[in-house]
Amino acid sequence: MERKEEAKKSWLDQRLAVSDLWRVMMSEYYLPKNINFLWSFGVLTMLVFVILIISGIFLLMYYKPDSHMAFDSVNKTIMMDVAYGWVFRHVHAVGASIMFLVLFIHIARGIYYGSFKPPREIVWITGFLLFVLMAATAFTGYLLPWGQMSYWAAQTITTLFEKIPFIGPDLVIWMRGNYIVEDATLTRFFALHVVLLPLLIIVITAVHMYAVRIVGSNNEDGIPMTKEEKKEKGIPFWPVFMAKEYFVMSVFLLFFFYLVFFNYKFAMDPINFEPANYLQTPLHIYPEWYFLAFYEVLRGFFFSQNMGLIAFAISMFIILFLPWLDTSPIVSGKHRPLFRIMFWIFVLDFIALTILGKLPPSGLFAWMGLITSLIYFAFFLSLPIISKIERKQVESGGRQ
Repeated sequence: MERKEEAKKSWLDQRLAVSDLWRVMMSEYYLPKNINFLWSFGVLTMLVFVILIISGIFLLMYYKPDSHMAFDSVNKTIMMDVAYGWVFRHVHAVGASIMFLVLFIHIARGIYYGSFKPPREIVWITGFLLFVLMAATAFTGYLLPWGQMSYWAAQTITTLFEKIPFIGPDLVIWMRGNYIVEDATLTRFFALHVVLLPLLIIVITAVHMYAVRIVGSNNEDGIPMTKEEKKEKGIPFWPVFMAKEYFVMSVFLLFFFYLVFFNYKFAMDPINFEPANYLQTPLHIYPEWYFLAFYEVLRGFFFSQNMGLIAFAISMFIILFLPWLDTSPIVSGKHRPLFRIMFWIFVLDFIALTILGKLPPSGLFAWMGLITSLIYFAFFLSLPIISKIERKQVESGGRQ
């Protein structure tokens, strides 16, 4: 009997168990019915990543990773000489910016609905690693056009590593391949951006998706489905949920290509259309918008450079420790009034930090940067206190 069933399987299925993989990852993976459109942003991140890979391959055909030719290969060859080259550059630039908008919404949804709580710690950790890898990919890619702002942003950010005790100065030289950002830096960043970082993203994405399939998706109420409830209270990922995802992706692509063709300037700084100049520093150096909040935390502690660097590092990595900071037995923010207030203050504060990050760090703006930086950390520091209050409420309610 077993031999007959084995014979019915396809050649590929016998060797790679394709049908079993399809069942686990797609057809027999059930999502709760009580979810909203915010759950679509995970699929949208994958869609944008695919767009970035495809557009990046076309750009790679004409880009020259050489400090003497990089600027012209982008702004002359790709933008002017290659047929529709400007389309692929706009798609890639807009895609990089939109990726972080989608990521921020995806992360915010995870925080609000408690998608980091047990048993989803591995999902959260792999998601955080993906965010760090995306940030590293964006940073290395920003230098490649060899424009004035991208050059000096790389010079400024790599200089930060000098403050690491003992190994800082040597580490900076090793990263740059020189004492300043030069041709060796460009080729290193090119290799990281094109090969190593995308491969790591693909591997961690596979682990992230597998982890989600094992523990299941969270929902608006934070109440998990039992195995018996899955078919009754859930919807299959394929084809039901994905049918809805195709609609969301279609609407998203309309918005995306509107930006590509009609409003792409937000993703391409005018200063970066000037070739990199070693001898002329821009009046005000700032990174791309998706790094501005963290950059403002760095500048916010203006009275101590070392404190600013420590705050910058913590601001980037503190989100990783959410499963251990927020130990409340209540999962979803829908049922947590105190948490909900702090969450929306945190969101507004993050937007304020992003706006301040592009303004000169002087006078009133400097003090506003310090205050908003402290509010940023206050959200994370409040989580253990809120958890303790909510735990007592649940215990007292159970006793009654």
